[in-house]
Amino acid sequence: MLQKFVYWTGALDFVVGAATWGGALYDPQPGQFVALMTLGMFLMMAAACLVWASRDINNRYPVIFWQGLVRLTAVSAVIYGVPNGLSQQWEYSLVIFDGIIGLTYIVGSIKVTGLTFFDCLRCRAANVSGD
Repeated sequence: MLQKFVYWTGALDFVVGAATWGGALYDPQPGQFVALMTLGMFLMMAAACLVWASRDINNRYPVIFWQGLVRLTAVSAVIYGVPNGLSQQWEYSLVIFDGIIGLTYIVGSIKVTGLTFFDCLRCRAANVSGD
């Protein structure tokens, strides 16, 4: 089940990346165009990595685990940003969406590999005892 979840949520990042490009191309703004084009491609790279990692979670879990941390960083930024005027209120929806995905990626990586949170953080080998 985790394999399909990672595959499909990862594949959705292709759409988000393309939409980021679309926004940059539709209304190019100085100071934003390069960042949005780069961010869009980064999201598509993340999508490709997640789709790839979903095919062998036990050995490729660091991609999934670290993407979970990325998503929880977005959640934390929104929780801090909205009340402090650094973010827009609609972004609270990211807290639910990215929060669920991020936690699932992290908890799933830990369960599938049998490693601890800190082992996953250090990208320890899941299939080598005594590492």
